[in-house]
Amino acid sequence: MEEKRYSEMTEFELQTEISSLNDKAKKAEQLGQMNEFAVYERKMLMAKAYLLDPNDFKPGATYKLGNDEETFHISYLNGRFAWGYRNEEAKLEAVPISLLGEQLSREG
Repeated sequence: MEEKRYSEMTEFELQTEISSLNDKAKKAEQLGQMNEFAVYERKMLMAKAYLLDPNDFKPGATYKLGNDEETFHISYLNGRFAWGYRNEEAKLEAVPISLLGEQLSREG
């Protein structure tokens, strides 16, 4: 059976996938398989991004990034990715919208 893309999954299917990935990540972590753990973590972030509405994230705004003290200023959105600048650095990068937290400021 061919795997569905996250974009083709229902909300229930995404929640089920996230739960499964979380279980696999915990097992990999317990076994000390940190590379495998990181892969499952990234897949969970992507699946979670498909549970969010990209329209809730605004270009020109700055958001908290994950649970860190880092910030992310959005230049533009492309699908489930926000493109912009981490901590006001000069390097443009993309992050899944599921990594973005509280909106801190809005240009305008």
